[in-house]
Amino acid sequence: MSDNIVITRIDGATGIITINRPDALNRFDLPMLEALGGALADLEINAEVRVIVVTGAGDRAFAAGADIADLNSRKGLAHYLDFADRVHRLFRRFERCEKPTISAINGLAVGGGLELLLATDIRIVADHAKLGLPEIALGLFPGGGGSQRLIRQIAPCKAREMMFTGDSISAAAALDMGLVNRVVPKEQLLAETMELARRIARKSPLTLKLLKRTLMAGADMPLPAALAHEQAMVSLLFDSADAHEGCAAFLAKRPPVFDGR
Repeated sequence: MSDNIVITRIDGATGIITINRPDALNRFDLPMLEALGGALADLEINAEVRVIVVTGAGDRAFAAGADIADLNSRKGLAHYLDFADRVHRLFRRFERCEKPTISAINGLAVGGGLELLLATDIRIVADHAKLGLPEIALGLFPGGGGSQRLIRQIAPCKAREMMFTGDSISAAAALDMGLVNRVVPKEQLLAETMELARRIARKSPLTLKLLKRTLMAGADMPLPAALAHEQAMVSLLFDSADAHEGCAAFLAKRPPVFDGR
């Protein structure tokens, strides 16, 4: 494993970001945040990459939140605001990424680790993983978007219980409450994630981009406005080369080959 704190590699049309501080349970500090942002930016502009996977090194932790010693060393409101701003910008960038994102949760996903998961589109979780927002035990509450995203993604009463108690939940419990997509044996985590990534990568990248834009914008609109927005966005696709290719392939009973036009 590289000494780099974030490792990026490309497998076919899938870019893979690995958080690489396994001895520190892949905790976040400022260099980690900067490295993650740089890795995501590189994959966003790479035209060959159609899907982005983020995971952690080792099998103990996806990411165990902020580096508490680093966090506690900060003094003054401005210092904390700067850290919080960097975290929010990074997770918002993952959330708004126009390529589908998949988190492969290889162990603990707590604090900022769970907040990163909440900013990804699809979540595949190893069966031994634990997930939680334990900030209340430190006299804090989730401040990387977790308090707002969690309560919008699962039943509000469940979200409140997780945040008020700080208790972690099992992978199976996360699946039951709709927080994650599937739970797999830890030995199969990357294989299952990559198989899903390849399936998605075969779809039209133009359609995926416009679909993600539609989902993000529509989530903040009243339903009538969201439906009108959907109609406008899908209309943009009707005369695209990819839409014609998809229809032609269906009629010819062959797999489509999409090139993003």
